[in-house]
Formats: sequence, C-alpha cells, structure tokens
Amino acid sequence: MGSLFFAKLAPACTGIRLIAGDGTVVYARTLEFGTDLDSDVIMVPRGYARTGTTPQGENGLKWTSRYASLGANGVGLPYLFDGVNEKGLAAGLFYFPTTAGYMSYNPAQASRTIAPWEVGSWILENFATVEEVKHNIGSVAVAEVVFQKWGFVPPIHYVVHDASGKSIVIEYVDGKLHVHDDVLGVMTNSPTFDWHMTNLRNYVNFSMVNVPPAKVGGLTLTGFGQGTGMLGMPGDFTPPSRFVRAVAYSTSVLPSKTGDEAVLQAFHILNNFDIPKGADREEQRDGHGNPIADYTLWTSASDLKARRFYFRTHENSQIRSIDLMKMPLDAKSIATISMKGPEVIKSLNP
Repeated sequence: MGSLFFAKLAPACTGIRLIAGDGTVVYARTLEFGTDLDSDVIMVPRGYARTGTTPQGENGLKWTSRYASLGANGVGLPYLFDGVNEKGLAAGLFYFPTTAGYMSYNPAQASRTIAPWEVGSWILENFATVEEVKHNIGSVAVAEVVFQKWGFVPPIHYVVHDASGKSIVIEYVDGKLHVHDDVLGVMTNSPTFDWHMTNLRNYVNFSMVNVPPAKVGGLTLTGFGQGTGMLGMPGDFTPPSRFVRAVAYSTSVLPSKTGDEAVLQAFHILNNFDIPKGADREEQRDGHGNPIADYTLWTSASDLKARRFYFRTHENSQIRSIDLMKMPLDAKSIATISMKGPEVIKSLNP
C-alpha cells in the first residue's frame, strides 16, 4: 500500500491507568489502525545491542539494553509499540497526526539520534522509573526519519508509566521536546496533551452520581433513568471525545482490590473504545476500492507490579498473557510469540 493510504489514517488509540488497592499499577490501551499491522508479542533480552536510525540510515545512537522488556510490535519491527520492562516501567506509542514535529537532523549529532518508532524501546531498555526518563529524554534527538515501508515520517507521541503510579506524556512539537506530567494517566491522540487537559474544563458539570430532580418554575424535571450525572458526555471517536470519556470511566469505576482485578477492569473500560471495522472511515477509498477504515487491532494491559503483558485481538477476544519474569531475560536474541489465532466459541449444549 502506498504512502497516501497511510497518510490518510488517524489511528484512534486510547490509554488509561488504574491503581489497585494493593498498590498495583495497571496501564492499558487500545491500538487502532486502518490495516493489520501484523503485530506479535516480542521479548527483548538484556544485553541486546541497538543502533538507532537517522535520515541517513542506521548510523544513529548505539545502546545495549540494560533491562529486558516485553510487549507488542508491528510490521515486523524489533521495537515495541507498547510494553513493560522488568522494573515495571511501561511505555506506549500513540499516533499524533497533524501535530508531531520532530527535531531538525544534524549529521554531526547522529550518535545521539533515533527514529520516532525507536523511542519506546529506548526508554524501556534503559530506565526503571518515570523520573529517570524525565531526566534523560533530553539526551536523545528524535529526527524526521521516513519509515521506508510507508514512505513517510510516522507522527507519534508517547506515554510512560512506572510501578509507583507516576505517568508522563512525551511530545515533539515544532521541533521542540515537551514533557507533561499525566496526573490522570489518560492518553489519546492529537492535539497536544496540554490542550486535552484544558478541554476537560468544558465538562466540570460531570458527576459520578445521578443528578437530583431539577425545578423549573412550577415543574419538577427528573431524569429518564441511570446515568444523568454524565449526560452529554461526548460519544464520538475523535481524540478529544475519547480523552474525556477515558477520564470519566477510569476515575469513576469502583477501585479494584488486586492487580488481577484491575487488569480485568481495564479491559471492561476499554470495551467502550473498541472500534468495529467500518464505523470510523475516510470518504475516499484505497487503490483497490476498499474503504479506508480505522479499527481496533488489539487491546493490551500491563501489570507493572507482576511485570505481565495481557492482550486480546480483533480476531480473538480471549485475554491472553505473558509473564516477563518467566522469560529468558538474558537470552541472546529476541523471542517472538504470535498474537494470531481465531475466536473459539465454546458450545454449552449438553
């Protein structure tokens, strides 16, 4: 598929964070795209040698993974689009169309340059906490590197969470680095994160509980049923609307007691952000006459205490998991676990 096809896409990813009663932090997200990214779960071991990509090729920053990491990749890349490391640090890549603006490339600084799709793995392989990431993210230059399979520079911003519950959002806008504290742990797409936080002020009337009857003149008006506290909450697929809903749902759910419960709670919340094929599409069609439609490829959750990665896919809604700490963390190569497989419907007929 050509670059025009991908340039038309504005994938609608949504991320949340939950903290269980036992202190377990769970980060979860959906990943949307207009075509299958052929994602797999990969485990990157300790001691894995990397060379970053610049506009000139593979001549960028060199590093060796300090920590093992586990999560989902895409399009055959040896880099994580979303995942968790052995210290309980999680990172996710989210599409940032019309807004991302990376740093100007200076060949003299090739040795500190990486491509946008390499940032998540660089973070997971080098750091243990959000504070470490905040202190070190300015040491790398993220340049306008064309992803050759697509023919354009993928616009991306990043969310990072750690096992203490701290979260940040990393964005490159107009060639400058911006790091935002993410108090609510929520993430979507464009525009910038600070814009989304300001937009929440449009919904100060929201309430977790139903509103009381209202008296208008001599008339008493009561709601039609449950849910009046969130009456008027935006329900479309745009990033601002999903951000508002993600905040509303992730802050209003009853707290989970354990990490296991929080993982299931996170998947329940993200059910509300699952986009079926065809519900979110462009007016134009691709070169084969097919609708350009964004849909949810997979939904994942990371338990930052247990260091486990959970996922389900468009083809199979069964939640599956991999425990990073049971993997060979000092292996010599990347391990790959397939995410593919059809839904299995269990018959209950006697």
